Amino acid sequence: MALPFDWTFPYPAQKMPLLAANAVSASQPLAAQAGLSMMYQGGNAVDSALATAIALTVVEPVMNGIGGDMFVLVWHEGQLHGLNSSGRAPAAWTPDFFRGRDKVPATGWDSVTVPGQVAGWKALSKRFGKLPFARLFEPAIRYAEEGFLVSPQIARQWALQVPGFIEQPGFREAWTLDGRAPKAGERWRFPAQAQTLRLIAESDGESFYRGELAQRIEDFAKKCGGALRATDLAAHEAEWVQPIQQSFRGYALHEIPPNGQGLAALLGLGILEQFDIEGMGRDSADYYHVCLEAMKLAFADIQAHAADTPSMTRVTTADLLDPAYLAGRARLIDMKRAAAPAAGMPRTGGTVYLATADAAGTMVSYIQSNYRGFGSGVVVPGTGISLHNRGEGFSLVPGHPNEVAPGKRPLHTIIPGFITRDGKPVMAMGVMGGSMQAQGHLQMVTRLAAFGQNPQAMSDAPRFRVEPGPVVTLEAHVPAGVPEALRERGHNLTVAARDSIDFGAAQLIQKTDGGYVAASDSRRDGQAVGF
Repeated sequence: MALPFDWTFPYPAQKMPLLAANAVSASQPLAAQAGLSMMYQGGNAVDSALATAIALTVVEPVMNGIGGDMFVLVWHEGQLHGLNSSGRAPAAWTPDFFRGRDKVPATGWDSVTVPGQVAGWKALSKRFGKLPFARLFEPAIRYAEEGFLVSPQIARQWALQVPGFIEQPGFREAWTLDGRAPKAGERWRFPAQAQTLRLIAESDGESFYRGELAQRIEDFAKKCGGALRATDLAAHEAEWVQPIQQSFRGYALHEIPPNGQGLAALLGLGILEQFDIEGMGRDSADYYHVCLEAMKLAFADIQAHAADTPSMTRVTTADLLDPAYLAGRARLIDMKRAAAPAAGMPRTGGTVYLATADAAGTMVSYIQSNYRGFGSGVVVPGTGISLHNRGEGFSLVPGHPNEVAPGKRPLHTIIPGFITRDGKPVMAMGVMGGSMQAQGHLQMVTRLAAFGQNPQAMSDAPRFRVEPGPVVTLEAHVPAGVPEALRERGHNLTVAARDSIDFGAAQLIQKTDGGYVAASDSRRDGQAVGF
């Protein structure tokens, strides 16, 4: 059966989608091929996703690392499963710990929460994988020991990040060549990182949380005045969770519940469900305007109410997704005028994304991150462990649901997405890139459900990004006339340079009879591969 979408490609692109019975779509070709190699060895989509993710810590260190967090959605045997393996605040992080500051630092030890990613690797492999855990590390270890040629896109991002991190403990020695980033085409080797991955593989992850690596992390924290301790690491557990969802035009978008920001995408879609965006026309000024206004409302609610789920006692996820509340929020949108909306009050009772799918029907939507590029900038000497800066996601406002507290998870930007229709799988998809992720999910779903676009066209389409202010940025290939029409409605808007990397990178795999259609974002040097 032919897929019911438009096979034209109306936007500038350098890639075409892959059609195959087994597929991997990732932001770096070497990592995608590492994942595909697991399928050749008899592994499934979960084995493939993990090998890809582990390899990405080596070949794309500017966006993720061993010391980050991860979330995943897995469609397996007719059911969608969610895994939250984000880490918690150290036991020492009481509100008093940050007294005298208006926000948690963006870099350094005082931004480092427990890295949850390694535990997530093991939990996912144990529940759904087919291959031995240690085998999933083999491509990554080989890349770290023997080296790989740095791609132009990664070299560019590496060079941009070095000045901001080079003074952080351990960074210069780990991630520079005498103080500079590697250039495109240079071979990068990191044998110490290979040894760390080997320790994790051989110990089923225990070394990172209760063994040699945990002790090395604590020793370095003590040396530098950091609060993280081996007891904080030992207390971490990956958590299987029930995904949350929102319907839109007969499709359902599924997200990990808070502490992830996927709720913002669901709120935005619930608001857009009230509008005839099909009648507005694909890529019209009206389409961009109503999507921008919906995301402004969604982000206002997220900033006011979202936190680690147990802390959302005053306003819950169910309250925010109540249809009557969403309809009321939609009525605040003026199609002729931009607004700077405040949060509502319901009635109450540096990231990598990848997708995989196999011929047996298992599909994986996976994301991991160090947050801002190399994260905190802190690198544990001799290990290649870049520690993330997820602590920056906490609030220091007393009484805020997301206020920092010992053992609490911060509000998180990274989110995997999954789309179903009538209870059947449709697509594993994600758009990496900070706050771009939730609004990227919304843009992907509207293009699929309202306009029937194919995965590569969904990815290639011109994107918008709204940030606090509110400030709106559009991609350079947005249709002529749209920017001026939006400015006339009051949007504080700029059009980005053509080489901007501020609009995230999408990876998408859509199910069809007998296989999948996989797309990889043309804004990055990723790849969709399969057989």
